Amino acid sequence: MKKLLNKSFLTNFISVLIIAIGYVCPVQQELVKSIGFFALSGAITNWLAIYMLFEKVPYLYGSGVIPERFEEFKLSIKQLMMQQFFTAQNIEQFIESEEQQGSNLLNLQPFLAAVDYDRIYQSLVTSIMESSFGGMLLMMGGPEALAPLKEPFTEKMQVTLVDMIESDRFKSALKEGLDAHKIGIDIIDKIEIVIDKRLSELTPQLVKEMVQAIIREHLGWLVVWGGIFGGLMGALFVFA
Repeated sequence: MKKLLNKSFLTNFISVLIIAIGYVCPVQQELVKSIGFFALSGAITNWLAIYMLFEKVPYLYGSGVIPERFEEFKLSIKQLMMQQFFTAQNIEQFIESEEQQGSNLLNLQPFLAAVDYDRIYQSLVTSIMESSFGGMLLMMGGPEALAPLKEPFTEKMQVTLVDMIESDRFKSALKEGLDAHKIGIDIIDKIEIVIDKRLSELTPQLVKEMVQAIIREHLGWLVVWGGIFGGLMGALFVFA
């Protein structure tokens, strides 16, 4: 509130100075005094109105409206966030945009590199040995007879996986799995929980400080303009 107090003090000081000049100036004393008194009246009235927004003044109904109605302010903050920013449509559009931009950048090479082909091969050999072909294979040297197939099997498996993940069917299934609507609803639910948690921590004092921080820069000018227009009205009053 420092800037507000500076503007208020300066406006009031100038108004009082004009009043004082009105008592000593040799000409147009009534005009000068009227300008000063009306300017002081406008400045003080606007300053009091601003003060009453944030502070409770005894016997003045409606004062301290921001701290007293902080629950309504909290609800308004939530509605602003959820209805203007974090809507289902906005989030879905964002997710779909990211999917489109990232569709050509999806790199599954790390996934392919992480596949344990040796383990897959061993599982295949175990399945064969436990099947009806196991006895026949034992007569031909057992699992070692399949060793020459390991490298061709691994290469073929790699090619098959690459073809699979580059197929339209796989991409379609991946896109279906990344349902923008479902993800958006889930994100909204989580955002709403976070907002509710944060708003529940707010106190009347914090709400007052938040509002002051938003409009502090402009409040002081209300006092200044109150003094200016009050002075103009004082001059019109004399001429009228």
